[in-house]
Amino acid sequence: MGIILWLIIGGLAGWIAGKIMRGGGFGILGNIVVGIVGAVLGGAIFSMLGIGSNNIIGSLVVAIIGSVILLWLVSLIKGKGNGKV
Repeated sequence: MGIILWLIIGGLAGWIAGKIMRGGGFGILGNIVVGIVGAVLGGAIFSMLGIGSNNIIGSLVVAIIGSVILLWLVSLIKGKGNGKV
C-alpha cells in the first residue's frame, strides 16, 4: 500500500508543480517522477529545517514544494527560466 500511496502523491505533486511552474503537466509518468524526486528533495530540505510531516496532506505539501524547487532548478540549468517562481 505504501508504494501505491507514493505513486499517487508523486503524481499529484508533479502535476500541481507543473501547473505552478509551466502551466501544464508532464504526462502521468513524468508527473510521478517529478513528484517523487521532488518529495525526496522537499523532505531533505524540510528535515534540515527541523520540520516534518505526519499525515498525507503534509506529505503532499512537502512533495509539491520540493517539486517546484526541482523544476525551478532544472529551468535554471537549462537556461529557459529567469529564476522567478
